[in-house]
Parts: sequence; C-alpha cells; structure tokens
Amino acid sequence: MNSETNDVVVDDCEQLVVFGLADEYYGVDIGSVNTIIRMQEITAIPKVAQFVEGVINLRGTIIPVINLRKRFGLPMGELTKAARIVVVEAAGQMIGMTVDAVAETLRLPVDSIEPPSPVISSVDSDYLRGVGKQENRLVILLDLDKVLTAKEFEGIEKMTGRAKDEMEVAA
Repeated sequence: MNSETNDVVVDDCEQLVVFGLADEYYGVDIGSVNTIIRMQEITAIPKVAQFVEGVINLRGTIIPVINLRKRFGLPMGELTKAARIVVVEAAGQMIGMTVDAVAETLRLPVDSIEPPSPVISSVDSDYLRGVGKQENRLVILLDLDKVLTAKEFEGIEKMTGRAKDEMEVAA
C-alpha cells in the first residue's frame, strides 16, 4: 500500500466535534469550531427570537448565543456543569451555541454517513446534513449554514451590532 492510498483513507473520514443535546449526539465539522468555552453569563437582548439567549464578550468580540434546545424545539433540560458554549462559524458569522456537554472529537468514515431520512426531513429540519453511524450510537450531523435561516442570521447580525454599540456606550 503506498502513501497515496493512505491519504485517500484519511480523506474518507470527517473530523467532527460531537456534543450532547437532550440525550442525543450531534456533530459539527471540526473546521467550523472556533472555540469551546464553559457556560458564562449571557447578556440578554430584548426583542429577539425566542431561541436567542443574548450575547457574550469573547476576547473583545461580541458573539450572539443561541440555545440549540429551543432552536430545535427540544424540551428544556437542567443546566449542569458540563454545559458549554460551542463557538462556530456559520454563514460567515461567529455564533455561540449552548449545548448540554461536549462529548469528543471524532473521525467518522464518510461511508458510515447517510442522508437524513425523508420521514424526518422537512422545511424545519433543513439543518440536518446526515446521520453518522457508530457501533453503539448515531450522531446527527448539522449543516451550520442552515441551522438558522438567512433572515435569522440577518436579525442576529443586527442584534450583535446593536449590543456592541450599547456595550461601548456603557464602557
């Protein structure tokens, strides 16, 4: 086996950050993840979508934070010490996503990923990119560019600008 063949094998895997949310596992491309931080105080912003928790100041940058449980219509759970904010780049914008816990980074073979079933696919689930199968669990793969609609991304961008202006005035 030559090194070129080995490269193909390596390239046939996706590297994911896997996190827990309401007793299920979700994965996002590791290249989209900027950082993972402990839960911290989130500054609420009035008149935003119900799934937007508010904003955080991350090393001088204002980052909007969304609650994935609310976004996906999942029941709210108890906030534990394992809860994290996963900061990702989605549609060219940095956003934080609250998750129950970050489980691991994972190399998932491409041939173990199936497209979402038509039974669960709907307009509201466009953000599902596929389902990865592992020995003992399924990992739901998210398309971060579709977790929010274009209109929602636009609203969050405006909200972030408004929050930044308000924080500068307060300083």
